Amino acid sequence: MTEVNNALDHEWWSLQWFTPSILNNFTWEFSWVLFLILLIPLLFILKWLLNIKLKQRLPIALTKRELQWSAITLLRFIPPLFFALAMALLLIALARPQKTNERVEQWTEGIDITMVVDISGSMQIEDFKPNRLVAAKKVCSDFVKGRFQDRIGLVIFSGEAYSLAPLTTDYKLLEEYIEEIDFKMIANDGTAIGSALAVATNRMRDGDAKSKVIILLSDGENTAGNIDPITAAKLAAAYGIKIYTIAIGKEGRVPWGKDFFGRPRMVENTLDETTLREIADIGAGQFYRVSNNKALENVFDEIDQFEKAKIMETRFKDTQDFYDVYLKWGIIFLLCFIGLKSSFMNNVLED
Repeated sequence: MTEVNNALDHEWWSLQWFTPSILNNFTWEFSWVLFLILLIPLLFILKWLLNIKLKQRLPIALTKRELQWSAITLLRFIPPLFFALAMALLLIALARPQKTNERVEQWTEGIDITMVVDISGSMQIEDFKPNRLVAAKKVCSDFVKGRFQDRIGLVIFSGEAYSLAPLTTDYKLLEEYIEEIDFKMIANDGTAIGSALAVATNRMRDGDAKSKVIILLSDGENTAGNIDPITAAKLAAAYGIKIYTIAIGKEGRVPWGKDFFGRPRMVENTLDETTLREIADIGAGQFYRVSNNKALENVFDEIDQFEKAKIMETRFKDTQDFYDVYLKWGIIFLLCFIGLKSSFMNNVLED
């Protein structure tokens, strides 16, 4: 629409109104009228055929020298040309060229969401491809991309818990934080689930969002930290925070690295499913158990639908007509035609 906006700086007599860039950027209220312009040449062809058939001819004897062609005979085409232009411009005006500016405002009450991700050593286990942590990072990143105006934060934990990213709507920055998550970020190994919930709750308790959600993803049982997971869950619930818990991984023997001969090394893995279920019950959320990449993706898709705030929008439409520009030009050409119709130009002998 830039060309149309530039044309607005010119008066109606500016030739810019006839440039293809301006005409192509109009919206037309009655676009079908434009097809009638194609009939104008047909009218002149029909008139020419009728003249051949009906027009009386006067035989005149002239010498060969007097039969020479003269450019002045072309003047007879000017009045019909003005008439054709007048009709075309009037049809353009009838088609109602317009410029419409539409502004859409979207808003939502928003949700505060904190993703709490386990980065303990056991997240290196390879029952997920390529391992549990990389799979978790991917679904967290995809989850962020699907949100709109929700504040999202990130807490990581192992033997201790840290807030990696505060609640923010800067999703680009948040994706960068997720990509940088690594096992080396926390030196103390272990699984401090209670401490992680406490850190997330501390970040969210003062927010005024209508809905607050914690998504806890872990593959083990609470073995570290200075607060019990159940106590931390009750504290979160007291602040109106809903908790979803995701138990990631299989129990029993699972692959972790390679042995001396390059074969997958199998290790024993345990998971405290009971505690994670109880945390979800206290937090009025849901517990999920996943054992492969696809199941983990499906869980995040489901949570994404559960915690989707209703997006409201208001549309503002401003329409401006420009038919008067082409109407004025059409009237000018029509008056010129009327003025020339009875002049010498219309009476020049045909060669």
